[in-house]
Amino acid sequence: MLAVALMTGFGVSVVGQTTLPDTIELKDVEVHATRASSHTPMAFTNLSASQIAAVNHGLDLPFLILSTPGAIVTSDAGAGVGYTSIRVRGTDATRINVTSNDIPMNDAESHSIFWVNTPDLASSLADVQIQRGVGTSTNGSGAFGASINMRTQPFGRVPYAELSGTYGSFNTNKETLRAGTGLMGGHWAVDMRLSHIGSDGYRDRASSSLKGYYAQVGYFNGANSLRFITFGGKEDTYHAWDGISRAMLSTDRKYNPNGEIKRDGKVVGFYDDQKDIYRQTHYQLIWNHRATSQWKWKLALHYTDGYGYYQEYKNARTLVEYGLTPFTTAEGTVKKSSLVRRKILDSDFAGGVFAVDYSGSRLHATLGGGYNYYTNNHHGRVLWVENYLGNLAPDHEYYRNKGRKHDFNIYLKGTYRIVSGLSAYADVQYRHIGYTIKGVNDKWDWTASPERMQTLDVDEPFDFCNPKVGLNYDFARHHRAYASFGVAHKEPTRNNYTDGPLTARPKAERLLDWEVGYNFHSSRFSAGVNLYYMKYHNQLVLNGKLNEIGELMSENVPDSYRAGVELTAGWQALSWLRWDVNCAFSRNKIKNYVGYVSDYDSDWNDLWSQTAINAGTKTIAFSPSVVGNSMITASYKGFRAMLQSQWVSRQYLDNFQNKEDSLDPYFVNNLDLSYTFKLPHVQGITAGVTVYNLFNTKYETNGYSQTAAVWEHADKTGSMTLVSDPRFYPMAGINVLGHITLSF
Repeated sequence: MLAVALMTGFGVSVVGQTTLPDTIELKDVEVHATRASSHTPMAFTNLSASQIAAVNHGLDLPFLILSTPGAIVTSDAGAGVGYTSIRVRGTDATRINVTSNDIPMNDAESHSIFWVNTPDLASSLADVQIQRGVGTSTNGSGAFGASINMRTQPFGRVPYAELSGTYGSFNTNKETLRAGTGLMGGHWAVDMRLSHIGSDGYRDRASSSLKGYYAQVGYFNGANSLRFITFGGKEDTYHAWDGISRAMLSTDRKYNPNGEIKRDGKVVGFYDDQKDIYRQTHYQLIWNHRATSQWKWKLALHYTDGYGYYQEYKNARTLVEYGLTPFTTAEGTVKKSSLVRRKILDSDFAGGVFAVDYSGSRLHATLGGGYNYYTNNHHGRVLWVENYLGNLAPDHEYYRNKGRKHDFNIYLKGTYRIVSGLSAYADVQYRHIGYTIKGVNDKWDWTASPERMQTLDVDEPFDFCNPKVGLNYDFARHHRAYASFGVAHKEPTRNNYTDGPLTARPKAERLLDWEVGYNFHSSRFSAGVNLYYMKYHNQLVLNGKLNEIGELMSENVPDSYRAGVELTAGWQALSWLRWDVNCAFSRNKIKNYVGYVSDYDSDWNDLWSQTAINAGTKTIAFSPSVVGNSMITASYKGFRAMLQSQWVSRQYLDNFQNKEDSLDPYFVNNLDLSYTFKLPHVQGITAGVTVYNLFNTKYETNGYSQTAAVWEHADKTGSMTLVSDPRFYPMAGINVLGHITLSF
């Protein structure tokens, strides 16, 4: 979908309106502890509030920043609203560190961020910085390919109000009200936002209803700023978590198999409450203080409260796996029956971060870190069983476990100017993690004696040291070169434990990242090149292997790497016309890959029999070798037109690199037209229309493989053939959103 131009690795500006009034100047007070600067020898992109506002018409944040070099986005519902995600350099959401105001946003157990839980957060952001590679030291989960650092909006000096609305295809709509008091009594200010986003989704029943808010109260006295911020929301989303077959892409692209109710193997209807419902509320208290012209510090306390569940209709499930006793009818003993289950999460995340900043004539240094504590109660209930004859208690509970995690880190980083134009960068972080999971898992353990639900007993500590060094050289007026080396470590996710082998533990992962780049920037033309080599040790990947109870699991692979070059350029051809492009070329490989496929034969008794395949060096799944972006922007007397284009090469759904199990390359174009004007008593009105997928391209951005080995004989002799049956998530064809914003 449409995104702003992010065309150099070091921040750009494009023509676009801003919806923020004159803001209170906090640059001398505020500490940006995890941000890269123009002297940091790393690849990054800055996105301003005005650039976000120019394309913020209702789609989730990943779709607003997709023009980042090497970035691709996905949407389960196919229209950019609901469950969406972003990958950078082939790195998925569990490996992208996300912070707001230097406070961790990733879920501490899954390591993902679910943008659906913070609806319309983009409307309350001052800017976003996307760092590629290891990046600078940050708080929270390890950055294993990218980090997204967000700052929420500053306070306005004068009162303001803004009302915006969007409506278009698939009943997609967005309503946002923003207002602020401006500076009161020379010291106080208040801002607020209320938002609603709704969509039926491109796919059948893939609806979303998202309610979000943002509020902040601030006090300022010159050397100090104190802000209390709260934001969050509630989402109600129908599942679109399952893909469809390749054949169905041609016959019924919009089909959504979630919620199917089956009788005798045939779909007879759909369950209305096949939904994910979750509420998440964030609280932040941030104190910035300037002690002297050289010293300042930041202290922030935070708390996040999350509660919700997802509910599913499950066809013909084995009753004992849900703690239910088989029952007897006139026709015999019934061991399987359809049912409705609910999986519930109740989480708390709290902690504090700090940073002390020194800025001298030659040295700029920051000492920072934080401590965070997380708990998450997981439990499941059976709400209904078809034709059940037995004692089914209301909200019958069949599993319960609790995850706890404490995370401490401290870092020291600085830039030292050696001579004019030449500076050295050093950054070292120590991080300690303690993670426990205790209780009963939601999986039936057929290997136990007697058989029972799987017992979880995880108690894992981790200690990481993450150093980074580099050089930056501004060797002429418009020229800059840099080189850096960094190390990152990452602990396993919850799923790596709960879906892993019962008798072993996953290992932590390590990344070594080399980056070299050059950048040219003038008033009319900019260009850059960034080369990287990211070498992974013990990277955790899904390799098709099953654990002892038949669940797909991830395993550590000893040797894998990502290597590439990112090219960026921007040309202000005329005062009203600009063209920005970027292109990322990469090789993403696992060396000596051993993958597993399940053996299929309808008469076999061993349901989990598998064949190991020594595949050699293969491309890492979901890692396109080419991602290209173009943005043409024309602005003239209040009128603006933006044509954004993205090309993504083939992506494989697993690590076997089979064309049958892959996403076809795609080229998608989006056009945004808008006009800004003024009326009496109105500061500004912007009205426009955005046409997504302008040329009605049929494409898919996500999927999964289902490959099996078929043997000539049941004893696994004779010839063996691999049979693929992949699933895909189709994206919407041409669709339109109209939008209007009134500023007062």
